[in-house]
Amino acid sequence: MLSMIAKLLKVLNSEADPFQISVALGLSMITGFLPLFTPLNLLILLLVLVLRVNISSYLLGSAFFAGIAWFLDPIFHRIGLAVLTAGALEGSWTALYNTVLGRLQRFNNSVVMGSVIFSALFFVPLVLLLNIAIRKYRDHVLLWVKKTRFMQILMASKFYDLYEKLS
Repeated sequence: MLSMIAKLLKVLNSEADPFQISVALGLSMITGFLPLFTPLNLLILLLVLVLRVNISSYLLGSAFFAGIAWFLDPIFHRIGLAVLTAGALEGSWTALYNTVLGRLQRFNNSVVMGSVIFSALFFVPLVLLLNIAIRKYRDHVLLWVKKTRFMQILMASKFYDLYEKLS
């Protein structure tokens, strides 16, 4: 747990663009909410590898959102059940289920369908909110921490020089 927090702080304090970090966390939300071995998760992983996003943020976020997904499953079930039982969409779901990709993705499962819809709705707001939060953190909190007496003493030590050389 402490190592995950340390890795998160290292990513937040790095020179990486805040948009790269926030997109990685947004994609990790989709990955964390869906079952692990699905075609959509493989597509997201391909996007992470092709796009210029922070991979460590993606991995940390995937673990975090997978833990949250367990608590959100009842909400995912309600959303998915409402969409899957909508009479107007019944033919679409039948046609999708009759395809190989549709069965592999398991869209007929209400929790999977609900998590896809939830992730699609909250992807853009999450990315924008995280981008703003990371910028605010770097402008205010990180600047304040660097000005504290303890941090100035730590940065002047040989231990910090060794840390800078190794990282």
